Amino acid sequence: MKIVILDGYTENPGDLSWEGFEKLGELAVYDRTSLTDIGEAVDRIGDADAVLTNKTPLPKSVIDRCTNLKYIGVLATGYNVVDIQAAKEKGIIVSNIPTYGTAAVGQFAIALLLEICHHIGHHDQAVKEGRWENNPDWCFWDYPLIELAGKTMGVIGFGRIGQETGKIAKALGMQVVANDEYPNDTGREIAEYVSRDELFERADVIALHCPLFPSTEGLVNKESIARMKDGVIILNNSRGPLIVEQDLADALNSGKVYAAGLDVVSTEPVKGDNPLLTAKNCIITPHISWAPKESRQRLMDIAVENLNMFLKGEPVNVVNK
Repeated sequence: MKIVILDGYTENPGDLSWEGFEKLGELAVYDRTSLTDIGEAVDRIGDADAVLTNKTPLPKSVIDRCTNLKYIGVLATGYNVVDIQAAKEKGIIVSNIPTYGTAAVGQFAIALLLEICHHIGHHDQAVKEGRWENNPDWCFWDYPLIELAGKTMGVIGFGRIGQETGKIAKALGMQVVANDEYPNDTGREIAEYVSRDELFERADVIALHCPLFPSTEGLVNKESIARMKDGVIILNNSRGPLIVEQDLADALNSGKVYAAGLDVVSTEPVKGDNPLLTAKNCIITPHISWAPKESRQRLMDIAVENLNMFLKGEPVNVVNK
């Protein structure tokens, strides 16, 4: 079997091994493949039996020209970069990685929150610039410092990752309320399930952990922000389009929203004209919640097993059955 990985660098910048795939066939790994030049993707796939992609698009025009393809593996949970219907029509199996970064993403959401509450990076830099040494007082702080115990965390999307974030928030002494289409007993042990509107009204901190569907796109907008408490904190390390970015920027600049911690934006990589880049008290990181080495190793192991099970005739994690 010939196996091609189109954009392996993000998953493995050199600290992991492709050995698992090498055991399954003849492997070619490219660090990056053009996101816009479909001809490059076609040339690199060539007569390969299996291709793996993270963010390199595989539209119908590519799938139609790669006539030997039998398997597409997505090195991520989201699989919108692949035309799964075109693959299905060609009899090509498409598999994704459904669960690999639960702990990492939950941890990162809380890391964003703690940075907002304490501005540790800023104060570290201030000390190293000599401001503590030359300060007339015993200590100083440049931002309000926030204690989380007793405050309410609202989590929208209370699946595995949402519940992980809820557990950590609860351990910090926060009350947790949650909104999800499918309440369950595990969730009830962590949080009180409420309507989305009630969550907006009660929460001091709102964390978004829901999938991007038509029903959730733009759920943080001018109208929903108006229902929230003055000074609310908003966290999003799920999907950028869950937020109407101009509306959030306006609310940050007016002070209605105290701060936002974001690991995702509507267009990635972020564009220079994104209004959140210049909004007050807004932290933006480059979509790295998923990226600890432990999490990426788990992703690698699942991706190898997905292909191995396909070769055995028992495909798993198939998204285009």
